[in-house]
Amino acid sequence: MYNIGYDIGSSSIKAALVETVSGKSIAVVTEPKVEMEMIALENGWAEQHPDDWWKHVCKATKSLIKANNIDPKMITGIGISYQMHGLVVVDDQGIPLRNSIIWCDSRAVEIGQKAFDALGHEVCAGQLLNSPANFTASKLKWVKDNEPKIYNKIDKFMLPGDYIAYRLGGTICTTKSGLSEGIFWDFKSNSMAYWLLDYYGIDQKLAPDIVDTFSLQGKVSAKGASESGLAAGTPIRYRAGDQPNNALSLNVFNPGEVAATGGTSGVVYAITDSLSVKESSRVNNFAHVNYKDQKPRIGKLLCINGAGIQYRWLLNNLNVTSYEEMNQLAESVPIGSDGVSIHPFGNGAERMLNNKTLGTQMSNINLNNHTKAHLCRAALEGIAFSFVYGMEIMKSDAIKTTVIRAGNDNLFRSAIFSNTIATLIGQEIEIYNTTGAIGAARACELYKGDFESFGKQIMENDFVMGFKPSTQKTAYEKAYHRWKQELEVLINNK
Repeated sequence: MYNIGYDIGSSSIKAALVETVSGKSIAVVTEPKVEMEMIALENGWAEQHPDDWWKHVCKATKSLIKANNIDPKMITGIGISYQMHGLVVVDDQGIPLRNSIIWCDSRAVEIGQKAFDALGHEVCAGQLLNSPANFTASKLKWVKDNEPKIYNKIDKFMLPGDYIAYRLGGTICTTKSGLSEGIFWDFKSNSMAYWLLDYYGIDQKLAPDIVDTFSLQGKVSAKGASESGLAAGTPIRYRAGDQPNNALSLNVFNPGEVAATGGTSGVVYAITDSLSVKESSRVNNFAHVNYKDQKPRIGKLLCINGAGIQYRWLLNNLNVTSYEEMNQLAESVPIGSDGVSIHPFGNGAERMLNNKTLGTQMSNINLNNHTKAHLCRAALEGIAFSFVYGMEIMKSDAIKTTVIRAGNDNLFRSAIFSNTIATLIGQEIEIYNTTGAIGAARACELYKGDFESFGKQIMENDFVMGFKPSTQKTAYEKAYHRWKQELEVLINNK
């Protein structure tokens, strides 16, 4: 028997088939084969049509079933991971009224800031654990203000994963974790933030019903079966946003456990049982997948825009052929890059730097002595230093790290990158070869409550290696101290 997991991204849809008992990954497919298009009608806007996600979910599902020659009735559970903070609005027939306003769309920034100021920073921090900012609730307010004819036809609002679950099963519902990522959840009253909806003038009836993250959330309908290739009656057991789901995929559930990703941007997602939000302007706080009213588990999310994109820029401009070649060049240079520094903040405003836009800064380059090898090392160190800097911010907000787990992506494959972080924070970094789709598929079994067996599956199937703190800690600390001093100068000059 098998479970199937979906990862609904803005670039592609991934679907994974895993064995129910062992959690072993059988196959993963991606649709479409090229990146999905984003619609940008104005600068700062980003939209996608929800039915495009559904189309690719159906194609990926049929591909998995056919390629692995299985009977759809052998699939016993469906798990869904999805791009966070998106807005889907449907009419009373469940038909989307407009394109989804997705995570990277910035049109609602001013709306969220105005609400933050009007409602009070302490109130928002204490009850929402965040500013309304540019999240889903503020995007819905934008629709109300700018597209009143569409707003007046809305029957329900949803997050992207809610829409896919609806297309599969015909039932509209969401989770507390999902509502918290949209900034619809009041942690103080453990209920919908009706006062925020009232402030925005949003009808409370537009909110979906709430189901548990690990539960029977619905079953594939006859219509969903005919379109997707799944069997009617297949249970939908799990859904979560991509970053909480990435943490789940890495067996990160408990206070002190941290999930990290090092793709185009970097993410540090740390679990705590504290509702402290001292750094709410720089760190987001969401209900984690195992959040319970009596046993809160908060995922503190810190995003670093300038991460892998910095290394990719060097790849494209240094006359090198691969990341492997860059890593080899970097290995030829000592810790600290012989004084060369790179501050990798060239991918827009950095929230952890209080939304300042610094641009990438390369400094201390001696044209007689330094080479592209120094730039490669300085980039890896600079990105790693950015992660450490972010983790210091989180430490001031009640995070005490006990373990860091990361996927086997391009940055964490670099020994320089991982060793730098591990040494400066004094914690081993564990590397796992898994994906969000695989994690979503495995999570279908967590409605049974056996988190211990779930964790063992990840260790047995996915563990790749660990990077322990280096004995050369003094050299790393000296390089980081210099880099941080230079960063402070950059920040103060902005």
